[in-house]
Amino acid sequence: MIKKRRQKNGMVTVTWVLPADVHDGPVSVVGCFNDWTPGMHVLGKRSNGTRSVSWTAQSGTETKFRYLGHGGRWFNDPDVAGEGDDSVVIAELSAS
Repeated sequence: MIKKRRQKNGMVTVTWVLPADVHDGPVSVVGCFNDWTPGMHVLGKRSNGTRSVSWTAQSGTETKFRYLGHGGRWFNDPDVAGEGDDSVVIAELSAS
């Protein structure tokens, strides 16, 4: 699941959230926003049984990403549309 929150300065915080049981061991979000570098954005355990990590971007920024789990296992977010092998999230909020 991906959550988005607008900041006071107009930027948008994108939060990647996975249930703790999705993959054993550490999981990183790896994508164009961090030069596809593993370990820069590791999902941390939360008290509600999920893991998450956030990144803040200019509104409208398109980000291609994948998850990288322990042991080199790449996987996509099941709730996010993809482009090729990558999932894509756009840092914007709907006008509702």
